Amino acid sequence: MVQINFARKEINCKIVYYGPGLSGKTTSLEVVHQRTPQGHKGELTSISTDGDRTLFFDFMPLDLGTIAGMKVKFHLYTVPGQVYYNSTRKLVLLGADGIIFVADSTPGRMDDNQQSMDNLRENLTEMGRDLNKIPLVIQYNKRDVPNPLPLAELETKLNPNKVPTFETSAKTGDGIFQALKAISALVLEDINSSDKRGSSAMGALKKPAPAAAAPARSTPPAAAAPHRAGDGVMPPREAGAVLRPSGRPSMAPAASAVARAVAPAPARAHAPAPAQVRPAVAAVAEAPRTSLKPRQTMSQGKSALQRGVRQMQEHSRHEEAPVQPTPAAPAERNSGGNGRMMLFMGLGILAGAIAAVAAVKLLFKI
Repeated sequence: MVQINFARKEINCKIVYYGPGLSGKTTSLEVVHQRTPQGHKGELTSISTDGDRTLFFDFMPLDLGTIAGMKVKFHLYTVPGQVYYNSTRKLVLLGADGIIFVADSTPGRMDDNQQSMDNLRENLTEMGRDLNKIPLVIQYNKRDVPNPLPLAELETKLNPNKVPTFETSAKTGDGIFQALKAISALVLEDINSSDKRGSSAMGALKKPAPAAAAPARSTPPAAAAPHRAGDGVMPPREAGAVLRPSGRPSMAPAASAVARAVAPAPARAHAPAPAQVRPAVAAVAEAPRTSLKPRQTMSQGKSALQRGVRQMQEHSRHEEAPVQPTPAAPAERNSGGNGRMMLFMGLGILAGAIAAVAAVKLLFKI
């Protein structure tokens, strides 16, 4: 697509020469390079095989001067004509702003021309583009060969949309620049129309929308009009009411009503009760009232608590029963008796040993 560099004030356009193999695409580009003045052309880069066939693409930048303060540059490419290089064709065709289709007028090449045109349409369709909406010119090349294909046949099978066509001869250079000028004019015209469409679209976006007329209100100004959705005016707020974004009432009014019903009414002067209510009021007034004990101070409460504790202790001493031995007590006594028995046996053995030693000593003395 068109690349605009505002920093350098440049407009870069891409033009692709498309067509069957050996139709004269590279030769046409060489003619343009040879006849363009030195200050308006760049280097011609060509990658070809030993058989002088374009393997990848030919490229040449072409400077067309300054238009409306912007320097316009065209980058010319050619695609390989061989069918098995279709992936390379797609890469070179990507982002093309204009196409020059080079048809071969040699007798017997009509099928190759049609296949190449169909291939061009298919590749553009895969890219999401339409051949009918892209700037296109057709070169009927090799018009200098003997018995070239008739122009009527070429027009019928290759140019159903009646795009500009030129009879050319890449060998002599006839018609090559005319085709290049035509595609350059179409590309610039397409850029201009696209810019106008973009400007109109931006103007439509920036244009402010007309203000809607205010709806007539039937209620007088003094009366409070009910709130309607979309009025843009906050409705009058009632006591205890909370507004919600969804428009649903809050639970605050209900909670306030419950609180008022439960809370005791403050003492205030009321109007005389109706006749049917007075007997009930009198009955309530004459009902006996229960006397409440005065509150105890903290010291009195503490003293009462201490007295109660002392009473409980005395009661427990008087009514205390003898403690019954627990089931583990006999086992403890038995274990104590066994210990004393073992002690006595040890003492007896020790006494016997002492007596035996004394007896031996007395025997040796005798």
